[in-house]
Amino acid sequence: MTETRKAVEWPTLALLACCYGGWGLSLFWLSALWLPMGVAAATVLIALHSSLTHEMIHGHPFRISALNEVVGFPCLGLFIPFRRFKDLHLAHHRDEMLTDPYDDPESNYLDPAVWDHQPRWRQRLLMFNNTLMGRMLVGPAIGLHAFWRGDLAALRAGHRAVTIAWLLQVPSVAFVLFVVWLSPMPLWAYLVAAYFGYSIIKIRTYLEHRAHDQAGGRTAIVEDSGLLAFLFLNNNLHVVHHMHPRVAWYDLPALYRANRATYLERNDSYVYRSYGQIFRQHFWRAKDPVPHPLWPRQ
Repeated sequence: MTETRKAVEWPTLALLACCYGGWGLSLFWLSALWLPMGVAAATVLIALHSSLTHEMIHGHPFRISALNEVVGFPCLGLFIPFRRFKDLHLAHHRDEMLTDPYDDPESNYLDPAVWDHQPRWRQRLLMFNNTLMGRMLVGPAIGLHAFWRGDLAALRAGHRAVTIAWLLQVPSVAFVLFVVWLSPMPLWAYLVAAYFGYSIIKIRTYLEHRAHDQAGGRTAIVEDSGLLAFLFLNNNLHVVHHMHPRVAWYDLPALYRANRATYLERNDSYVYRSYGQIFRQHFWRAKDPVPHPLWPRQ
């Protein structure tokens, strides 16, 4: 497929403007009417902004990377610098490394030898994290702890790119917190919204990839077109995104419909019909083991 690019992708830019506008309304209007309603709206919009940030990383809505970073400057989710998300996520897009416990920065698998030496309490926590309920409740904390610990080590080692990313994060987060401070929403309530916005994103990432001996068979398709698919900007059609990362979110469904058999052959029919199916099957029961099932034991 030829992936044609527009100088400006107006649907993405318009959605980003709506996201920022809705975020402001959740802080200043909905929170004043009823705080839980404001927090719920902010949670959803923070999740949407995360999905839009993912689009920016892949060259949307502008072909110029610096412009995408400018429009994504307010880090509504607070926790992860734009440039760190970009570096780690693009490293994740090396399909031959998907699910690798060491070289895929988004893998939830552990080397079995590492797993065997984990204390029992941590094994139980990670096993709970492999249920969808666990991934939503404790998954953000586990993921952020691992991410921050790795970045702290990089900062101490003087890693220049990591240092710059965190320095740029300071004004970004300061701006967001200043707006929150001006609004009726308390800071603690916004932190709750930011955490559960990340929790919503964990629904998408929960089973995007599986252990498989072929790289093409590791990436999922969720044939959903509801609210969650919109919040994830059709990234539930994940194998399509991995094969065509430069295609804009609004073109992915048509691309999938036109080539469904090809994508199902590519990913060895790793497909779910909806997020409802995923909740029914995996909310209480883990889909995968924590130790990588295909990783050699040493």
